[in-house]
Amino acid sequence: MKIQQADSERHVLAVTVDNEAGILARIAGMFTARGYNIDSLTVADISENHAISRITIVTHGAPAISEQICAQLERLVSVHRVIDLTETGQHVERELALIKIAGNDEQRAQALRLADEFDARIADTAPTSCIFELTGEPDKIDSFIALMRELGLVEVGRTGIAGMMCGAKSA
Repeated sequence: MKIQQADSERHVLAVTVDNEAGILARIAGMFTARGYNIDSLTVADISENHAISRITIVTHGAPAISEQICAQLERLVSVHRVIDLTETGQHVERELALIKIAGNDEQRAQALRLADEFDARIADTAPTSCIFELTGEPDKIDSFIALMRELGLVEVGRTGIAGMMCGAKSA
């Protein structure tokens, strides 16, 4: 387990890039070459003509490290813009998770009650298992998963963080 240093802060970076082969590899390579860790990574096409993608990267580091990462990303030819959502102020973060549990009727009933409390949706059910779909802040998903561990957690799939600045500005 990696221990975070006291001056280490979590940063959510929104990176707008050309939607072309190899850009994600170049960005990941830049992180690797400098010894930076990526905690979460999501990528999606965001333009009507499929020319632009948005990459959301969650990483940890001192503010100076975050500034250095942003500056290095901005130097890459295919990168249009880099925004540290954490530094811009208010922003929304969400993640989607699929959580599978298996167990007896009592465990499943308890899992269904907890799912209702967390506003999780049933994505699939079988005689001995359930798959729940949960969207929310990463802490909410972490809490739900921790409770499901006690009830027969089998598998977890998480999308990674999607983030967006509050208000009318765009990243």
